[in-house]
Amino acid sequence: MADLLSRAVPRRPDWRRYESRLDAVRQARYNFELSEDHEYSEADGWRLDHHQAELVPEPPGPPLPPDDARASWAVACDLARNYAFPDPGLITGIFSPDEPVAGRPMLLRARFLGFTFWFGVRVGREIDEVRKTDGGPVHVYGFDYATMEGHFERGQITFEVRKTEATGAVEFHIDAFSKPDRIRNPFYRVGFKLFGRRLQLKFAHTAMERMQRFVREELEARAKGVPAPVRETVEPSRPDAGAAEEIAKTV
Repeated sequence: MADLLSRAVPRRPDWRRYESRLDAVRQARYNFELSEDHEYSEADGWRLDHHQAELVPEPPGPPLPPDDARASWAVACDLARNYAFPDPGLITGIFSPDEPVAGRPMLLRARFLGFTFWFGVRVGREIDEVRKTDGGPVHVYGFDYATMEGHFERGQITFEVRKTEATGAVEFHIDAFSKPDRIRNPFYRVGFKLFGRRLQLKFAHTAMERMQRFVREELEARAKGVPAPVRETVEPSRPDAGAAEEIAKTV
């Protein structure tokens, strides 16, 4: 099972080179008041986003076992758990794969117009549940993470893979609420104002496309009994002085 699923997960930079930074993220504070009891709404100035994509369906009923050749839900869950769906040309997540998902500190390396920015986020919940809906049970796996001090935004994003028992439909969902944070550097402030929203939407759209493609290609390879296509690899790269300065500022 592990061998089957590992083929769907691209490599990422060696997290051990960033261990001290991850420890700083673990101790950092959120850059907004995060409360499960508060409703983050547009009336309060938050931007609300929802994106969803249909994945390869399964037969109706509970999710198939992970080693089944048709196990769309299990493959998508593993891609989500390993944060393999973002386009590494935009965002790369760096974290220890041995830590539990809940509470996981992550460094996000963002790239845009030749610049590299580093942000700290921390996972809150790992979601693994069966929801009762009017359409019957829905199996849900995912997690959320929220922004830490130094991030250009304030907010939280949730990633979920869902399977509806009644129909066999499998979907990938991204839900987020956000608003800009105070950006001291005037150059970054103007740049984020001009391009921040465009990058948000590009991140979501490419994440949806990659999740759909990775699941489809993995299942096609299983059906043929051949290895899945090689995914985009994310090799370690030594941060330059500018990048190191950004890391220090954001965690």
